[in-house]
Amino acid sequence: MHKYFLFDLDGTLLPMDLKKFIELYLQAFCQKFAHKVQVDPKTLVKGIWEGAAAMGRNDGNCLNRELFWRALNKYCKKDMRVYENDFDDFYRNEFIAAKSATSVNPYAEKTVKLLKNCGCTLIVATNPIFSKAATYTRIRWAGLDPNDFELITVYDNCSACKPNLNYYQDICSFCGFSPDDSIMVGNDVDEDMCAEKLGFDTFLVTDCLINRHNKSIEKYKRGSFEDFYNLLIESGY
Repeated sequence: MHKYFLFDLDGTLLPMDLKKFIELYLQAFCQKFAHKVQVDPKTLVKGIWEGAAAMGRNDGNCLNRELFWRALNKYCKKDMRVYENDFDDFYRNEFIAAKSATSVNPYAEKTVKLLKNCGCTLIVATNPIFSKAATYTRIRWAGLDPNDFELITVYDNCSACKPNLNYYQDICSFCGFSPDDSIMVGNDVDEDMCAEKLGFDTFLVTDCLINRHNKSIEKYKRGSFEDFYNLLIESGY
């Protein structure tokens, strides 16, 4: 039985239509900020993507947050970080426009309650390209309480992104556990199942499966989130 449970967020704890989510999110973001920061909407969107790409290449020398703002500033040709508090305000408010691309899976909440009652340690191991405000908001959209998790990975507490294995090693170091005691639960074949290389057990959630390279998934324990919950019950949790 595992003591430490790492859960991906988008598409795992929080079911979503990823394409629709991105469209609604960026549309609302540009409506809020393009005029305010005096940057063309297309340039602003491109800057956001450039910031995400920079975080994805992080070699561990600084927090993801620093690389995001550095890339965004460079692309927009101005100091965008002066709007950081405004960005967080957006994620607490107007970001709600993207919620319609998501849904609530009752088995996510059931699983969290079950594991908490068993004394397990829970971690939201979402790719840390968003701020705390943006990530906590999405956790609440899933019908969950951020306080139920020992660690939630965000862009200002991480210096690597999935599928870089340093991301998972940093989580182990921060929380003081070994992959041998742990399981990574996620819907992305590349970004989540790679944790097995470090010795994590894994479970591939297929409700919103992402398999960019059409890899065989036969070797993974897999199924719906309901299947995962039932597996825990059968295992004695």
